[in-house]
Amino acid sequence: MKLRLYTMIAVAALGLSACANTDIATRNAPITAPVITPKVAAYNVKEVRVTVPQTLRVSEANLYYPVADIVWRGDAYGDRYQQVKSMFDEGMGRAAAQLKQGQEVIVDVTVRRFHSLSEKARFTIGGTHSIRFDMTVLDAKTGAVVLPTREISSDLVAFGGNRAMEAERKGQTQRVRVINHLTNVLLKELSTPISGPVADAAVARRLNAI
Repeated sequence: MKLRLYTMIAVAALGLSACANTDIATRNAPITAPVITPKVAAYNVKEVRVTVPQTLRVSEANLYYPVADIVWRGDAYGDRYQQVKSMFDEGMGRAAAQLKQGQEVIVDVTVRRFHSLSEKARFTIGGTHSIRFDMTVLDAKTGAVVLPTREISSDLVAFGGNRAMEAERKGQTQRVRVINHLTNVLLKELSTPISGPVADAAVARRLNAI
């Protein structure tokens, strides 16, 4: 009886050991190449029109989390509405330059929230660039609605402390990172996955660039 009990305990212990070894191997496994989903422009964007409503509340309070719609310190003190608009104009303008296939459209963007970091948060804990905007896609010739208005929420990690300073030294300022992010957001929203030989060629080009 005791022999059977010892045998069962031994088997259970071996099973737990195998699970532990598998878990360690999984956690220590090297990071594999990213899965690439090739995409192509779904529209020919002729213009991106950005509006930052003056009704949005701006805060210059140096708190960890100011309560406001717009919090931005990536430019010198000034017109925060215009500064936010300029980032959207530049970032989404870059995307529009790459979206040149399909139906000709105009993209209307209305910013609803742009909550970045105060000085206190940036120099310590970091946080999130919280970005929300409404987007409507219109036919460039007739003005007819192609894609109805929808809210897009697209946050970006905001560096803090030493990581923020290191990014600055490498030229990755808050403004640079936000503009690049907005470019990618619009490309994602107005592109569509592709398949077949064209997709295979796109994947090959991306892998060669990694």
